[in-house]
Order: sequence, then structure tokens, then C-alpha cells
Amino acid sequence: MLSVLRVHLPSDIPIVGCELTPYVLLRRSNNSTTPEDVPESAPLDGHFLRYKCFDLNFAFGKHPRTRILGQLILLVFPYRIQSDKKVSICSVHPSEQATLQCVGCVKAKIPVAKSYHCSPKCFLDAWQHHRVLHERATSAVNENGDEEEEVFGRFNGTGSGVVNTSIPASQLISGLANGAAPLYPAAITQRNGDEIWFEVGRSKTYTPRADDIGHALKFECVVVDAETKLTVGKANSILTSRVIPAPSPSPRRLISVSDVTGHLYLDGRISSVGTFTVLSYNILSDANATGDLYSYCPSWALSWPYRRQNLLREIVGYHADIVCLQEVQSDHFEEFFSPELDKHGYQALFKRKTAEVFSGNMNTIDGCATFFRRDRFAHVKKYEVEFNKAAQSLTDAVVPSAQRKTALNRLVKDNVALIVVLEAKFSEQGVDIPGKRQLVCVANTHVNVQQDLKDVRLWQVHTLLKGLEKIAASADIPMLVCGDFNSVPASAPHSLLALGKVDPMHQDLAVDPLGILRPSSKLVHQLALVSAYSSFARIGVGLGLEQHKRRMDPATNEPLFTNCTRDFIVTNDYIFYSADSLTVESLLELLDEDSLRKDTALPSQEWSSDHIALLAEFRCKPKSRR
Repeated sequence: MLSVLRVHLPSDIPIVGCELTPYVLLRRSNNSTTPEDVPESAPLDGHFLRYKCFDLNFAFGKHPRTRILGQLILLVFPYRIQSDKKVSICSVHPSEQATLQCVGCVKAKIPVAKSYHCSPKCFLDAWQHHRVLHERATSAVNENGDEEEEVFGRFNGTGSGVVNTSIPASQLISGLANGAAPLYPAAITQRNGDEIWFEVGRSKTYTPRADDIGHALKFECVVVDAETKLTVGKANSILTSRVIPAPSPSPRRLISVSDVTGHLYLDGRISSVGTFTVLSYNILSDANATGDLYSYCPSWALSWPYRRQNLLREIVGYHADIVCLQEVQSDHFEEFFSPELDKHGYQALFKRKTAEVFSGNMNTIDGCATFFRRDRFAHVKKYEVEFNKAAQSLTDAVVPSAQRKTALNRLVKDNVALIVVLEAKFSEQGVDIPGKRQLVCVANTHVNVQQDLKDVRLWQVHTLLKGLEKIAASADIPMLVCGDFNSVPASAPHSLLALGKVDPMHQDLAVDPLGILRPSSKLVHQLALVSAYSSFARIGVGLGLEQHKRRMDPATNEPLFTNCTRDFIVTNDYIFYSADSLTVESLLELLDEDSLRKDTALPSQEWSSDHIALLAEFRCKPKSRR
């Protein structure tokens, strides 16, 4: 007889908008176990699983789904506990119960879930964030007569996220989650003393809604005889803690660097006439987001179902015309980012890392993904750079045969770069001009991370730049070089990118066991690249600009950090651009200690990567002035 051995959830803390799927381990009649579904196309022991819809003769918004194995049906029922004792949740620390509320948020008609705090200190630490929300709500009402959606809105935009405590429990059920509206009949409940459990879904997967905030969920798994429809054995259930709202990070704003007018908001914003925006972001692959490395991050905030929704919300909220992501797993690109960003008008391109030194699941190999808005750009050409192939060519050409195996062991690290040539669907004046094409070349890379291989890292950057020089020689085309270079400001790779050369006496050149960096005079390029964020050092004093300059390193004119964990804070991420053909109009503000909620590190409940996103707005210079 089929039986359920184990049922568990990746996290016992459910979050609004984050899909919950329990893991179910089954034991078959021969005592073997399986965690997998068995489709009709691949039967197991003469049996398969079938999804069957049937009507229970009352108004469900969707028919319940069942899983059939031979003559037995496996049902998974999510329930929500309902009582008049409603609990409000802190908007900053969602695992804590709220004790006070921001009256300013209530007056500004900001979603009430964002107004709750667990302590006076929590409220004071978040005051600057509240001021931004109040100002924006007031501005939106004045301009439009209604509220605008915040750039970092909740996953589920319907409802306030908090249930009115004055409404009786019997009136609080809003219907079957994930699509249904009607109330449940009183018969579809479970009672346990003063507790009443209302059925909220009949599929294995359930996505908590705003109506669920403050309530516990229960997943129940039971085996049912397909012929008699009677349950077989004892039901297995999982009880979660209370559903919490998705944490809301402080909004990040664009800072104008071409016209010192102060802050620009990202909400609903599109690029100005003749300009375009570029985002670069290492999103931290799920394979690397382990509890051992990031033990300070709550397990629910480190889980992929939560992180993917939080990352998507953040990325979409920036409204970038071109998006360069690093550490995107192959399966996550295919199953999540590509289809989800497609809904927002983006076309996707992907280059997975090579697999020579990889062992494990091929689907979890990460790579570089580049997205661009179809209404702003058209795809012209794609180039893929595999540094392993370049390593093979290099060793064949310059390394003695007896040393080639050693050389390859040092050089082969699976890193790649994705280069995309795009054609703008707008001109310098913002309108199409027949016969004139505005091309842009965008490179997206993730360079070797091992800190003891400084020569390999510099060689990879040099190899990429030589490839870009060939593209630049074939066309008059602006260059954008984005990514995680695992190189701090003033390092040899950074100097090569930003200055076009490396000082022969640079200390990084001392590490060159293969002789691949000699002579140092070859470490040059002619692309006139400049770091976008160094623009802050070249502008005068304006509203908020002095404060922002304090987030920059005065010695290198780069951000104080783009990668912030408990163990280290460094700058590894950059957006470089061709200064002879592009100008920087504005930049996404950098995070500081206050923005990171003090005494924390990345990833966190609010920010789902250990890196921060960089974004720059560019304008193409008229060709006559180049």
C-alpha cells in the first residue's frame, strides 16, 4: 500500500506572494521510496500519476486537483487558521509582532502593512524610509489625484496586507487562493477547540495572499482510495508559523549627475528622450546561497522561492532598458527569469558557464543573462566569450608542452562573458531618423573569484577587452562593460579597464607563474572606458550630492562597497562606458549603513543578494561632436 513517509516545507515561515510547495516522500508497496511525480509517459512499476479534476458540488473558484497512483489518490490540502485574535506584523522585522503604528503612513494612505513597527527603536531607525514614502504619496496625490505604486511594492498588490481586527472571523475568508473569489461554506472547516481551520486550496502548491497575514497555515497530505474515495491511513500535516508580509526595502532613487537638480524617482519612470538605462546586478545563485555562508540571514529569506520573487520585484522596479545579471542558474533562467521578464517586455539572452571543472547538477550551473526592452532596442548580434577556449589557445601558443597541463589547471575556471550588439529604436533626439543607426555594444561578465589567482583574473579581463576592441574596430559603436569583476578599485584589472593600461610596477603583476602577463606593455586597450559611478566625483554640489559622495571612496572615486557580507565589504561590480560616445545622465543611489538596516549584512530580509544593483542612465553623444 502507498504511504507517506515524510512531508516538510523548505521554510516554516510563509511570506505573502511566495509559493509554498511541500516536499512529499512516498513509500511504494515494494518498500522503495520516491519523491518524484510519475507521469503517464514514464510509468513506474506499471503505475503512473494523473491529475484529475472533479466537482465537489459547491462553488470553488477552481476544481480541486488530485494525484492518482494506481488505485490510490494523494491529496494535499492547505488550511488557514482563523480566529478573532488578529496579530499585526512589524513591517521591518516580519517575525516580530507590531506594537506601534506610523500615523503619517495612515494619513498618507500608504498600505497599512508598511506602517507597523515592533518597537520605538525600530520606528526611529526606519524614519528616513517613512519620510520618503510620505513625500512620494503626497506628491503622487497632488499630481494625479491618486496614489502611485511604490517601486518596491508588495508581491501581491491587492489589499492592505492587514486584516481589520474588528471584523468577525467568519467574514474574513475572501475565497480560494490563487484565483477564486467566493466564500467557503461553513462545512469546509476543521475545528480544534477554539480554532477553526478554513480550507483555502486543494493543490500541492499554495501562494499566501495578503488576507493570510497573521494567520498560520496547515498543509495536510492524505492517501485516498480511488475506488471508494475513502481515506487510507492517517493524514500527515505540517503547521506553519504566521504568514508575514514581504519585507519592503527602502526605495532607491536616481541621482542626476548631468543636471544637479537632486533626486529623481524610479516609479513608473521611462528613459528621457534620447537616453537609456543599464542595470548590472549579481543576484547570488541559489547554489551559492547556503546557510553555512550566510548563517546570519533567516532561512526563509535565503530560500529561493522568497529570493526569486524579491529579486524580480526589485529588478522590474528599476525600469531599466538593459539588464545585465550575473550568477543566474540555467534552470532559473529558463523557468523563471526569462518568462517573467518577458511579461514586462524584455527579450532575453543567456550564456552559461562552461563545465570543465564542474561536478553536480548541470541545471545549477550559473551564467550571465542580458535582457533588453523590445520597445527600446532590437537584437543585432550576440558573441559568447569562453575563457576556457582562450586558455587552450594561449597554452598551445606560448606554453611549453611539458607545462601545458599545469597551465590549463590554473587558467581553466569556467568563466564566460556575453556580448550583445543592440540597435536603438530611438535617436539622439528621441525619434527615428531613416538611414541612421544607433548601435550599442553591451558586455556582461563574471570574472574568476579566486583571490590567489590574480594573474588569471587580469588575463580574463584583458582577453575580454581585446575582443571588444575587434568589435569596436568594425563599427563606430559605444561600449558598455558590466559585471562582477571580483576586482577591487585600483587593482590591476580595474586599472586596465578604467585607465586603459597597467603600471609595470603594479603589485598584481608580481603573481605571474605562467608568464602570461609579460611583457606588461601589452596590457593596454583603446576603448576609452570610464567607470560610470566615478561621475559622482566630477560633479559639483547639489541637493543630496554631498551626502552621496560620502558613500564613495575618495581615493578611487568608486563606491565604498558593492558586495557586503558579514565577513567582508568590497567593491567588485562596475559599469564601464565609452566616454567618447556616451555621457552619464544619472545614477542609482548607493546603499549605506542606514539603508542596510544597521548591524546587518547581505543578503537580508530586504535585499536578496550579497551584492547591490548598479544602474546608470546614458545619453549618446551626437556623432558630429565625437
